[in-house]
Amino acid sequence: MFSKDLFIDVEFHQVSKKDKVVCGDVFLSRRLKEENRTLVVLADGLGSGIKANVLASLTAGMIVNFMSLNEPLERFTEVIMNTLPVDSFRKIGYSTFTIIDIDADGESRIIEYGNPPVLLIRNGEAIKPNRKLLPLSFEKNHAESLYYWDFQAVKDDRIVYMTDGITQSGMGRKDMPFGWEIASVQSFLQQMIEKNPKISARDISRKLSAQAQNNDIQKPQDDMSCGVIHFTKPRQLLLCTGPPYSLDNDKRLAEKVQGFQGSKILCGGTTAEIISRELNLEIEVDMDSATSTLPPLSHMEGIDLVSEGILTLGRISTLLEQNQVLEEPEDTPAGKIIQQFIDNDEIYIVVGTKVNNAHQDPTLPVELEIRRNVMKRIAHLLETKFLKRVLVEYL
Repeated sequence: MFSKDLFIDVEFHQVSKKDKVVCGDVFLSRRLKEENRTLVVLADGLGSGIKANVLASLTAGMIVNFMSLNEPLERFTEVIMNTLPVDSFRKIGYSTFTIIDIDADGESRIIEYGNPPVLLIRNGEAIKPNRKLLPLSFEKNHAESLYYWDFQAVKDDRIVYMTDGITQSGMGRKDMPFGWEIASVQSFLQQMIEKNPKISARDISRKLSAQAQNNDIQKPQDDMSCGVIHFTKPRQLLLCTGPPYSLDNDKRLAEKVQGFQGSKILCGGTTAEIISRELNLEIEVDMDSATSTLPPLSHMEGIDLVSEGILTLGRISTLLEQNQVLEEPEDTPAGKIIQQFIDNDEIYIVVGTKVNNAHQDPTLPVELEIRRNVMKRIAHLLETKFLKRVLVEYL
């Protein structure tokens, strides 16, 4: 089945207009686990700043909620178009939008209203879509038209979508009087992929955004947003934390770690000691990695990261909840583990269920919750905020 062979990697990057604290573009995504379906919406509010953000947030929120309920395309788009205010002078909606809906079999639908055309890159070439006009009865006079198109995704397809802050960057310069324009963006994108066929969705979104900022001499004349969806073979990560409930399962835990094909992280001194003993591996503590709040990392052959347990996990949960990982994660053991989460697609978590009595002391800080509850929260955040595929096993 498509969903088992490929992972839908969704990445996004945005920059606010110069001198604006709030971005007028809004990106929303949702993974519907029951339907194995991925929804992505990018809305661009008219103008910039807080007002634009409010209008774009209203639009994106309505779209995601309607689509989650499987409302017919004609029905929800008509409601949204009639709900959106229209600029009385330019006759355009107060928010444009791009919608991407991908189902379990890779069947994908793109819906476009006012934003630059979505690019589909396959085998280094841009696929020209068969866009269809969606006839709707508008109560308001919209100058823009709404289009949709469908396609079957295959491995290594890339969908690139953006707001006009990208395509209009550099406007007025002698070498680009009308801005960067979508044809030049497409050419830049294809050259990037040709140089590095394995380039990640995250890197593409940031490089496109960086070039748009260069076009505006690092003073963005509009909000800039760029998203990339890559249908790729999943990169896998195993995180083990906590000793198993039964000593008989120590060997089973070690076998899981030894046989895993992907990145490996151990969180917790006892967990590391079990793997060290069962696989006859030495542990070396890196005192230089210690911080004022978190114990240092350790090194073990064949393991990518070895850290302290509950304090580090608590810090990871806090950072993920506060969205403080959108750019570069902090330079701490927690930040390094978050970077591993970002760099991988499928996260396998093995949680030992033996209770550590030290973590049940009511005089300890509230952050020292039972390990399994912290891991449940981290797994939920990775699934809902970062669209990772997460599997948790208790041992």
